[in-house]
Amino acid sequence: MNREELINALKPIIAPYTINEEAFGKLSEETDFIHDLQINSANLVDIVLDIEEQFDIVIENADMERMLNVRAAIDIIETKLNEK
Repeated sequence: MNREELINALKPIIAPYTINEEAFGKLSEETDFIHDLQINSANLVDIVLDIEEQFDIVIENADMERMLNVRAAIDIIETKLNEK
C-alpha cells in the first residue's frame, strides 16, 4: 500500500471525528489532527483504535503519543505493516 492509498484508507476513519470540514477536504500528510482538523485528544485515541482494527496492527503508547498528524500516522502504519 503506497502513501496515497494509506491516506485514502485513513479518510473514513478520521471523518467522523473531524470538526473542521474544510481542512478535512484538503487532507494531506501535513494535516495535523488536533490543530487542523480540531480533533480532541479523546477522539484521537478512538482514531488510533480504529487504525489498529482496520490494519490489524498494534500501536504502542510511544507511537500513539507521536501520532499527531497524518504523516506520523502513515509512517507508523507502514512500519507496523512491514513488521508483519
